[in-house]
Amino acid sequence: MNDIQLPPDQEKKIVRKVTWRIIPFVFLLYIISYLDRANIGYAALQMNAELALTSEAFGFISGIFFLGYFLFEVPSNVMLNKYGARVWIARILVTWGLLAAASAFAQNATQLYILRFLLGVAEAGFFPGIIVYLTYWFRSKELATTVALFTAAIPVSYIIGAPMSTLIMDHIHWFGWSGWRWMLFLEGIPAVFLGVVCFFRLTDKPEQAKWLTSHEKQWLAAELERDRKSRKNVKHLTVLQAMGNGKVVYLSFIYFVYQCGSLGVGYWMPQIIKGFSGALTHTQIGLIAMVPYVVATAAMVMWSRRSDRQGERKLHSALPLLLAALALLGAGFVGNPYLAMTLISLALAGLYAFKSPFWALPTLFLSRSTAAVSIAVINSIGNLGGFVGPYAIGVLKGGEGGSASAGLVFLSALLLVAFLMTFFMRLDDSDGNDDVSATTQDLAPSRT
Repeated sequence: MNDIQLPPDQEKKIVRKVTWRIIPFVFLLYIISYLDRANIGYAALQMNAELALTSEAFGFISGIFFLGYFLFEVPSNVMLNKYGARVWIARILVTWGLLAAASAFAQNATQLYILRFLLGVAEAGFFPGIIVYLTYWFRSKELATTVALFTAAIPVSYIIGAPMSTLIMDHIHWFGWSGWRWMLFLEGIPAVFLGVVCFFRLTDKPEQAKWLTSHEKQWLAAELERDRKSRKNVKHLTVLQAMGNGKVVYLSFIYFVYQCGSLGVGYWMPQIIKGFSGALTHTQIGLIAMVPYVVATAAMVMWSRRSDRQGERKLHSALPLLLAALALLGAGFVGNPYLAMTLISLALAGLYAFKSPFWALPTLFLSRSTAAVSIAVINSIGNLGGFVGPYAIGVLKGGEGGSASAGLVFLSALLLVAFLMTFFMRLDDSDGNDDVSATTQDLAPSRT
C-alpha cells in the first residue's frame, strides 16, 4: 500500500473526524453496559430486604455475572472475528438488554443467580471486542487516549446511574411494583434499542466507511498498515496459544487483582455510604456516590493523555494501583465519613487511571488478528476478580462482627500485589521465550 503524506493539520482533521464518528457512540454503549451490570448495587438498597437476601447472597449475585462472562468471553470474540464487529456487538446489546430487564421479575435469590449469570454470558465479548475495533481505526500513538475516552464511560455510568437509579427507586412505583424492579426494567430496555442502532451505525473497516472520502480512506488505511508493520516483536497467536502465552497470563492475573478492587468497591459503595448514616434517602446516597466517580473520570482522562504524551505504559499502569491500595487501606480504618469518602475517591481515581495505559500494553506486542482473542483472555480471566471482590466483601461483612472495612483492607492488600507485579513486569522476548519480560521502551507506542 502506497504511503500518502498529508500536512499535520489534515491528519488531525481525519483523526478528529473518525473520533467523533466512533467514540461518542461506543461511549454511550459502554455507559449502558456498565449501568446494567452495576445497578444491582443500588437495587440492593431495597431488594435485599424485600427478597430477604443476606450479605453473602448479595455478594454472590453481584459476582456470578463474571462467571458467565469468563466462560463465554473467548468464544464470543471468536464469533466477533467471524461475523464482524457491527453484527456481533449488536447481538450482544440486544440479548443483554432483554436479560437485564428480565431481572426485574426475579422473586428470589436463585432466580437472580440464574439471570445474572446469563447476563454475563450475553455481555461476554463486548469490552475486548470494542478495544480491538478501535485498533481498526486508530494508530498505536493515539490508542491510550482513545481507550480512555471510551472507558471513561465506566465512571460516567456511575455518575449518571447513581442519581438516576435512586430517583427511580424513590419515585416510581407504578402498578404496585417496587422501585428497584422498575429501575432494573427501565435501565435494561435502552440496550435493546441501541443494539438495533448499532447494526446500522457501526462500520467494520475504514475501507467500508461511506462517511469518509476516498482520499481519507486511502490515507487512514495506509497509516494503519504502516503502524502495524512498525511494531516490533509482534506475535500471531492461535486461541490456545493466547490462553497459554506467558505474557497474556501474567497480564490476566494483574487485571484479576485490579478487578477485585474496582468492582468490589463499585458494587458495595451504596451500602457503604448507607452505613454512614441511617437518615440518608436513596436519592441522597446516589448523589453522594457520584462524587468519587467525577474525580475518577477526570483522573482517568488526564493520566492517559500523560501516558500517550510520554510514550510510557508500565509506570503509568503501576503507580495508580499503589495510590488505590493506600487509599483503600486508609478508608478501611477511618471512622469519619467525609475522610472515608475522600479516600474512596482517591482509590477510584487510581483504579480508573490504571485502565487505559494497561490496555495499551497487549495491542503493542500482539498482532491485530489475534488481539481480539488475547484481550478476551486477559479480560475474561481478569474479570473473575469481579466475582471474588464483591463476594469477599459480602463474606467479610456478613460474618460475625464483620464490616465493609475489613473488605476494603483485603482489597487494598490485593491491589498492592497488583502494583508490585506491574512495576516489576518485563515484556520483551530477548531470551527468545514467551516469559513475561519487556522494557518500558518496548511498550511505548510507535511514533509514525
